Amino acid sequence: MQAVARRLGHQSLSPSPSVSSLKSTYPLYDHFYGADHPKYGSTLATKGVGHLVRKGTGGRSSVSGIVATVFGATGFLGRYVVQQLAKMGSQVLVPFRGSEDSHRHLKLMGDLGQIVPMKYNPRDENSIKAVMAKANVVINLIGREYETRNYSFEEVNHSMAKQLATIAKEHGGIMRYIQVSCLGASTSSPSRMLRSKASAEKAVLDELPEATILKPAGLIGTEDRILNRWAQFAKKYSFIPLMGDGSTKIQPVYVVDVAAAIVAALKDDGTSMGKVYELGGPEIFTVHELAEIMYEVIREWPRYVKIPFPVAKAIATPREILLNKVPFPLPTPEIFNLDQILALTRDTVVSENALTFNDLGLVPRKLKGYPIEFLTCYRKGGPQFGSTISEKVSPDSYP
Repeated sequence: MQAVARRLGHQSLSPSPSVSSLKSTYPLYDHFYGADHPKYGSTLATKGVGHLVRKGTGGRSSVSGIVATVFGATGFLGRYVVQQLAKMGSQVLVPFRGSEDSHRHLKLMGDLGQIVPMKYNPRDENSIKAVMAKANVVINLIGREYETRNYSFEEVNHSMAKQLATIAKEHGGIMRYIQVSCLGASTSSPSRMLRSKASAEKAVLDELPEATILKPAGLIGTEDRILNRWAQFAKKYSFIPLMGDGSTKIQPVYVVDVAAAIVAALKDDGTSMGKVYELGGPEIFTVHELAEIMYEVIREWPRYVKIPFPVAKAIATPREILLNKVPFPLPTPEIFNLDQILALTRDTVVSENALTFNDLGLVPRKLKGYPIEFLTCYRKGGPQFGSTISEKVSPDSYP
């Protein structure tokens, strides 16, 4: 039986012309990741298992009927998506391309055998088919907010999304496909990252018109790359730079709420299929107002340096120019990320007539309180102290 299944698997894993063109554009650099390698190969046929019989009371030891391949599961949003899927008794296939340590924090989120790490290469279509072979749900969380020497915005955000959608269409057993984009993604955006995300949305819907597109705003949470970076910069330099005058409007959202929206889209009766949702928090802030909240929580005196956009662009541009011209990797941009600076030249808020959390039956949480409680670790002298409070406060006022 294993031999028959293996032959069926190899026959159905033959590359299509559309996907092969991507492979020729982005050649395979490490053949040890591919499905052809015996360690990472799959003997499963590419047809999905469909809906499994649901068993149990709905907890982590139950069987929800969902077998989900979550691309980008090792990232910020990914860990919360995996946690919520595993909590309801789903099996989660976790494709990873880094070291064995990159996914170990996910193994504890589910019952034995629920979280299945699978090494793959995003430039090898056979390895993608192998990690998608048993799934009936595909969630694409892959994205990058800066470019590297190996991966451009167009490849990570657009080409990979198109490739996954193409393979999912050929798979034949994928019941639900969810593409996570970004709020503000538009072909007219000054940000290359947002333009590539908009192109990815179109490519996915062209291949799979029944796919669900979720467009979350800037994510806030324990591992976020907004408030954490500001707090670290403020503690190190005693100020934070504000691009422009800090008046750009944003609508940050708690990362757990976005993960809940993904699960809600999977659990509905199909009403979310083929639709685009914009997921923003319940409050709109200017960048300056959000920075004030950060300073209030970490209990430091607020100090700002307002940097005009032309000056900020000039500071961030050299990295982009030298990125592919030097023989070594350049540091990861944090505060002065040219693409994010360009994105901040426009407000990023939910559109007036867009589908939102409410249409998924959810109410997003406000940021003040538990969602930003993690910032207390930046307080001087411990969570009960800080530069703006010279004596211990009562537990009732914590954080």
